[in-house]
Amino acid sequence: MKEPLEIDSPMTGTELRASVSLAGIYMLRMLGLFMILPVFSVYARDLPDATPFLIGIAISAYGLTQAIVGIPFGMWSDRFGRKKVIAIGLVIFAAGSVVAALSESIYGIIAGRAIQGSGAVAAVVMALAADLTREEHRTKAMALIGISIGISFALSMVAGPVISGWVGVKGLFWIIGVLSIAAIGVLYLAVPTPVVSSFHRDTQAMPAQFAKVLRHRELLRLDFGIFALHLILTATFVALPLVLRDNLHLDISKHGMIYLPVFVFSMVSMVPFVILAEKRRKMKAVFLGFIALVAAAEGSLQAMDDNLWSIAFLLYVFFTGFNLLEATLPSMVSKVAPPDLKGTAMGIYSTAQFLGAFVGGAAGGWIYGHYGVHSVFLFCAAIGLVWFGIACGMQPPRHLSSLLIRIGELAADEASLLSEEFLRVSGVAEAVVIAEDGVAYLKVDRSALDRNALNNLILPRGQYARAGQN
Repeated sequence: MKEPLEIDSPMTGTELRASVSLAGIYMLRMLGLFMILPVFSVYARDLPDATPFLIGIAISAYGLTQAIVGIPFGMWSDRFGRKKVIAIGLVIFAAGSVVAALSESIYGIIAGRAIQGSGAVAAVVMALAADLTREEHRTKAMALIGISIGISFALSMVAGPVISGWVGVKGLFWIIGVLSIAAIGVLYLAVPTPVVSSFHRDTQAMPAQFAKVLRHRELLRLDFGIFALHLILTATFVALPLVLRDNLHLDISKHGMIYLPVFVFSMVSMVPFVILAEKRRKMKAVFLGFIALVAAAEGSLQAMDDNLWSIAFLLYVFFTGFNLLEATLPSMVSKVAPPDLKGTAMGIYSTAQFLGAFVGGAAGGWIYGHYGVHSVFLFCAAIGLVWFGIACGMQPPRHLSSLLIRIGELAADEASLLSEEFLRVSGVAEAVVIAEDGVAYLKVDRSALDRNALNNLILPRGQYARAGQN
């Protein structure tokens, strides 16, 4: 039976359950990674063998191992099964938490954090979400996972200081291990098991295409952007807890009292600018403006480190910029990447993100040890200005959405001809039909898209067509 493209149809109960439960797994894991961030540099000063550089490494060691094994984990899940690989990754993460909790020296905690990062299940969670959702709903599933990341980061900044005040940092590591085990429970009790697992070009990386993506100048600008953003974030939290404790004499358990209002107001403040960027098509102007805002906040922190209200205001400015940039960068990658290489582009993007976190911790610790806290903020401001300069040369991103249409089996020459036919449809900017996938990957301007023409093009083929937009 022929059916029209179902771009706006509702999710099924199974799809909604899969999306929410996978978002929950992601959230529990990210809480484990980030709760240590706002408290560790204060705690670690009293550890045997601790130096500022090693403290920075301990904070960010997870980034290096996650960058190394993130893409391979996704590939292993194609061979050994999604749930099995996710469970193994969560067990590894829990093991790293236990190692850190039992450690009496900075070296043991570095090892524990590195082991935590080795349980890199992010790519597998995305692949499982793709297995469990139809093309037209994949964007919604990914959006739920993205929202869970933002919520987990905000909760981590508030909960980390509070919980460490109750049970100490060792207790915090034990709680992080328990969260990982809880995530395994969610995996097997709440996440549906896919009937078939297959490779998805829109969510998974293809190593054979790395060279092509790495030659894409606009994608490289965005990769540097997420690298710089997480470098700045991690380096900032090498120094900031020390400023709050030493300069303002604020007990570590009270730091969450600053982060909570800062995050609430920053999230509210960014919304109008997201609308301006996406709906009014001012993406480049907003993007550059908020890079400059982050750099300005960092530069000002080094000069205003002894006044609570000044620091709170600058953190509000910083996190308004950080949250907006964190939200818009993946959207920009989706807009810029070739339609059939989005998964590969996102894989490299994620690797750059975690490498940025590692370099930020290492560099922040080294600079703090040699030149003091103020220099860490100046370094972050300088990185922000370099990023601003690189981003100035970017092309304004086209306001296009990704559209996936399941075509069914066809020969290679038919796929090539169909790609050309798609490009003749009003509103279709790019089109790639992959014969072996039986899927058309399109970039479309939704405001100009002729859906009737798409239906007329596909439905006469007698195929069951569905579409998904990002």
